Order: sequence, then C-alpha cells, then structure tokens
Amino acid sequence: MQPYELTLAEAADAIRTRHLSPVELTESVLERIAQKEPHLRAYVTVAADRARSAARDAARDIAAGHHRGPLHGIPVGLKDLIDVAGSATTASSLVRADHRARTDSTVAARLAQAGAVLLGKTHTHEFAYGLTTPQTHNAWDTDRVAGGSSGGSAVAVAAGMATFALGTDTGGSIRVPSALNGVVGLKPTYGLLPRTGVTSLSWSLDHVGPITRTAEDAALVLTALAGHDPRDAASLSVPATDYRPRSGTDLAGLRIGVPRTYYFDHVDPETEDAVRRAIEQLHDLGARLVEVEIPMTRYIQATQWALMVPEATAYHENTLRTVPDLYQADVRVLLEAGELMTAGDYLRAQRSRTLMRREWARILKEVDLVAAPTVPTTAVRAGQETVTWADGTVETVSDAYVRLSSPANITGAPSLSLPVGHDSAGLPIGMQLLGRPLEESVLLRAGHAYEQTRPASGLAPAA
Repeated sequence: MQPYELTLAEAADAIRTRHLSPVELTESVLERIAQKEPHLRAYVTVAADRARSAARDAARDIAAGHHRGPLHGIPVGLKDLIDVAGSATTASSLVRADHRARTDSTVAARLAQAGAVLLGKTHTHEFAYGLTTPQTHNAWDTDRVAGGSSGGSAVAVAAGMATFALGTDTGGSIRVPSALNGVVGLKPTYGLLPRTGVTSLSWSLDHVGPITRTAEDAALVLTALAGHDPRDAASLSVPATDYRPRSGTDLAGLRIGVPRTYYFDHVDPETEDAVRRAIEQLHDLGARLVEVEIPMTRYIQATQWALMVPEATAYHENTLRTVPDLYQADVRVLLEAGELMTAGDYLRAQRSRTLMRREWARILKEVDLVAAPTVPTTAVRAGQETVTWADGTVETVSDAYVRLSSPANITGAPSLSLPVGHDSAGLPIGMQLLGRPLEESVLLRAGHAYEQTRPASGLAPAA
C-alpha cells in the first residue's frame, strides 16, 4: 500500500508511531496529484512547495516530541471558498480572479494549528451555486459529473489526491459529491463549524464540513475544527468534544427511522436496493427500525429555494450590477432571479423553516436518526440536464440531487453520507444518516459500525 492510499486515521497512527514521515506522505500525495490531476481537474491550484515546507516542519516538530494530534502532518485540500492568508480565493469564478485573502479563515487557522499540510484549493461550482461542478470529472468515470458544489474536494479524496478535504454545504454540496464519488461527507449541525473567512452562498443555510474516506476520519477532523468563533454570528458555544466513535459494532438500543414517504419516492431502483440493504445491516448490528413519516414534504423544495436564492443575490448585489458578464450563465440567471423574489416570499420560507424544524424535532424524539438515500441516482453523464423517472416525471439534475439533501440544511440538523455500494455501471451509491442537532457522535457511531462490517473501500479507479 502506498502512503496516499491510507485513511486519515491510518496515516495519523503511522506518523505518531514514527512508521511514516509527513514528508513521505505528502510526497506520495503530490505524486498522485501529478499523475491524476490532468484527467480529473479537482484542483484550482496546487501549492506543492508550500506543502513540502509544511511537511518538513511537521516532521521536525514530531521528531522533537511536539506531536499536535491526529491531523499533524496530514495533507488536506480546501474548497476554493475558504480563505488562506496570501492565497487566492477564486470561488472558481472570473469575478474573483484578482482576489487574495488577507487572513486565514477560522477553519484554515485551526487546521494550521493542528499541523495539517495544505495541498491547495479545490474546485467548486461557481460560488457554490450548483450541484455538478462542471470543471471537475467524477473519480469513477470521467465522462460523468463530480457532483457539487464541493466536487473538487470529493474527487481529490476519492482519487487519493488528498487524505482529507473540507467542503461547504448549502443544500447538499458536501454530501452530494461525496455520494457520487464513494467517500464520506459530513454536514455538521448549523453553527458547529465556524464560517468566518468562507465565501457565502446563503448565510442561513451554509455549513462547513469534512470530506473523508471513513466516518472515523470525519470524526477526527470535526474534533479539531468544532468550537465557537465570536466573529460568526451563527457560531455555537459548545463544550470541546472528542467525536471519535468507540470501537465495536454493537448498535443495540439505537432507533433508526426508515422513511415511508419522500426519501424513497422517485429514486433509482438500484440506489433504493443498496440503501435498504445498508439499513438492514444496521438492523443486524442491533438497531431497531421504526417507520417514520417525513413532514411537510410538499414545501421542502420551495422552502430551500426561497431561502437560498434571495440570500445569494443579496451577497452578490454589487458585482452582479458591475460585472455581470463575468459570471457563468447558469449562476447569473439564478442571481438575477433572486432580484424578482419578494420579501413576502422570503418571510413565508422562514416561517416554513420554523415549522419544519419543529416537526423534525418531533420525529427525532421518536428515533435517534433517520436513514435514507443521499441522492436519488448515481452520477449522470456530463451535460445531461434532466432525469426521467419510471412514471414519466422529468426533473432537472440539480433538483434531483438537492431534493433529498436539503431538509438537513433547512432544519440545520447534522447529516452524514456514507458509501453503501455501487450500481450496475460501477458507480458509487450513498446513504445519509440524519440526526438531532449536536448529536454528530450518534451518526458517526452508526456510520463507523456499518463500515466495520464491510471490506475496506479502496480508492476510485481514477483515469
């Protein structure tokens, strides 16, 4: 096994026990980037010299007995919305072509404090406003979409071009590309990870979170990054928590909600079969399955868009008027549409969100988590605009991908996407676990237990 193939937990253990140097790990990942990046295009920029320097610093610190923890010496990619002092934050847009960050974002500063090695910035759909990330190719089939908007981060992790990465999630943008590329994506509770220094899409829906190869890896990153930041008005004050799941696979006493409505409607049969098998595996580990009704399903899509669109337009108000031609056409249309939405529409969406949160809280008193597909179908071919379901219903690709992930953004509840198999074309299928606010540990425990019952998943067969 090459160092770039190691999970974060495996690499951290090897570095801690001096069986692997941060320099060896970083060089291995950089060589992998040189080999695979031309085909996959996960990165906006790769800061190889900076990464090598940071790896040497980590190696010296560890050799001197100053080991900072499991992220020390571990290579990471950051979605190109996340500020790093002195580096460009382009948001994959010409609008930001000349931008340079003056200070680190809070999460970048915490990664640096933990000793992580920054590899570079990963592609996003322009300003995170899309579900395909067209610049980047799927790690399993380069003719298919990577998913978005954190497509570059997910592909980098799936292909061994980063040991872990950070993304952002406003309607599914961590979980969707994670599901489509066969990796783990965690959207934490709203406000658990600070967003200071992170370019916003929609302030009331935006989350920062990790993309990793395992649930255990996600827990390691979450432990290092969670914590209050007074500069983020939504940031939560919570006690320091070690989110690492305990060993073992016993899920006795865990109540898992299985949706009767919404989450299995208009879902590809192979996706449904794989997710239901995974749910049965959780049952075999001792969990109790409870059927649940998903509330207010007819309002989910309208609420998501009525919150996101006007907030995004407000953020881009100045540049939309001064340099509209620098935006890609799909993003510009959405931003212009936001100017046509009324205050009444926005307030009704806020009221709908309040009701939705209350109803989800009621469900999550009856069960500890809800298990469902992350997305209704696997990665579509690049350029495909719609999905046609068996009953003749036609849905845009973006609407299809966001449909099952957006409830967790509207409610602010944590959601973890796990790979649970492949379809007949060999494309990954994802299952998401949704839980109570601030109960990431429950999701990570269930995800980790499930992973222990499966063969270790290797890297994607990148081009």
